Amino acid sequence: MPSISVIMPVYQAENFLDASVGSVLAQTFSDWELLLVEDGCRDSSPALCDGFAARDDRIRVIHKEKNAGVSAARNSGLEEARGEYIAFLDSDDGFEPRTLETLWCLREQSGTDTAACAHLNLRPDGTSWPEQVLPAGVYDREQIREKIVAPLLGERLSAPVFNGFIWRYLFSARVIRDAGLRFEGAYLEDELFLLEYFCCAQSLAVTDQPLYRYLLNPASATHKYMKDFLQIFDRFMERKEALVEKYGLNSLRPQWRENSNWAGLLIAVGNEYAKGNPKTIRQRQQAVRDLCCRADMARAIEALEPAGLTANKKIVARLIRGRHFFLLTQMYRLKNRI
Repeated sequence: MPSISVIMPVYQAENFLDASVGSVLAQTFSDWELLLVEDGCRDSSPALCDGFAARDDRIRVIHKEKNAGVSAARNSGLEEARGEYIAFLDSDDGFEPRTLETLWCLREQSGTDTAACAHLNLRPDGTSWPEQVLPAGVYDREQIREKIVAPLLGERLSAPVFNGFIWRYLFSARVIRDAGLRFEGAYLEDELFLLEYFCCAQSLAVTDQPLYRYLLNPASATHKYMKDFLQIFDRFMERKEALVEKYGLNSLRPQWRENSNWAGLLIAVGNEYAKGNPKTIRQRQQAVRDLCCRADMARAIEALEPAGLTANKKIVARLIRGRHFFLLTQMYRLKNRI
């Protein structure tokens, strides 16, 4: 049984696999297994995955006939993982050579059930900058609740927003198993996984070393028009409500619903004006107006004035609150060159 199972969903990743798998093979910590979950790829990724497995018996490939999405792929990896601890790696990203060793030793020495690291944001043009999870140190259950659970629950507006990146952590397989944790959906799925995991975890050790290389890929799902975003968001809020009830989180951030709905509304408005949206400008403007009239969004607009937004989002929020939909549309037309 390996100490660490690394789970990597693979979809149309032929241009990245050599580097991402190579970053696991280059680890100074050798007691790992790598689960490549090949998610119905149509490129050469399946053959590449099989080739890696043939050269190193620590690598296993799970082939899925049809593309089912990143959540289903990660769930397949969790079902097959044999390790005591779980790490996630996206197929276009990479580990630093000492990532697994550092996280393993950090957790062992501190006696925690979870470890985390900073990461390095990488643009395609080569520029980069580090981003922390939290300041380096050891966090107990109450500190985790305040520093991670609370921000994920109801602090989704003030910059910098606490990101729900799951690949910054070394997770306890026991905590995941005992809580029955799984992923759902193609967007915001990591936030809910982290939220529930840290409702169950007892302790966390953090290093400020940037040990994960995160490629800011303009072709990723977060940069595309999503025609079903509202359905995804509604399901996200439904599941969040269930977690709040299950773990008694209402008192942690009383206005978490309004905060979350405002965050979702800002994303939804930006999504309506994304370049891939086939609607006309008039249809987009009407869609945004309808969005703001939805009962959940209208309550958030009325009850909460967003604070701490970035400059651009602050302008959008003011236009929404003032119901200046024509001006909002013109702003996005200029911004996105529609």
